[in-house]
Amino acid sequence: MKIIPPKPFTIEKGNRAVLLLHGFTGNTNDVKRLGRYLSERNYTVHAPLYKGHGGDPKTLIETNPIEWWNSVLEGYDELRNRGYAEIAVAGVSLGGIFSLKLGEERPTKAIVAMSAPALAKSTDSLQERIIDYTIKYKKLSGTFNEQEDQPQEIAKKYVMPSLSYLQGMINDTSSKLETIQTPVHILRGLRDDDYYCESADLIYNSVKSRIKSVKSFINSGHILTLDQEKELVFEEIYHFFEGLKWNE
Repeated sequence: MKIIPPKPFTIEKGNRAVLLLHGFTGNTNDVKRLGRYLSERNYTVHAPLYKGHGGDPKTLIETNPIEWWNSVLEGYDELRNRGYAEIAVAGVSLGGIFSLKLGEERPTKAIVAMSAPALAKSTDSLQERIIDYTIKYKKLSGTFNEQEDQPQEIAKKYVMPSLSYLQGMINDTSSKLETIQTPVHILRGLRDDDYYCESADLIYNSVKSRIKSVKSFINSGHILTLDQEKELVFEEIYHFFEGLKWNE
């Protein structure tokens, strides 16, 4: 079966612009329904696709976090070049910590960080994501072999050397959270790993924003924008953005 790779997307509507960021091993489908929801309410949205994501796992492991981050910056610049002076950002998982990193390095109207990793930990769980991604890709493409594609075998064949650098980037972003003063809304799913719930507390306690808040979703796991409370998540993000004073 041929897999149709996801693409970046832009929906231009109103003068309020939002950059939407997906997660590690994810793609723009992570945030597509959120983008449609916001665009229907007169927001312009743009979602970049990180380099190497959305395709075969070999391509993914040959890219690195600097290239993914550059994809974020290119997405931000895309909105700037289209004439949007005020840009909010909303990201899930790795996109959440990238949203905060963007807030540290570029002017942002506001930040929504969903299920963002912010604590130091080993790269084991990141490597497990590579294994899961590879198995799912092989099954979807019809190339999965029950004997050859066991997790322990995949782990040997699909090693991403830059995972330590990625964790270092997460740690570095966390160490600079106190530089953020723009409004921040932190969302977490209580069915997610404790690591992400605790990361939400760290982010809230570290940023210096006068407007900051945490919202928990009882029946949601890690990718809030795809889980069973997604409509509530979309509504929460929309109301947060609506509460800001935009220059219009």
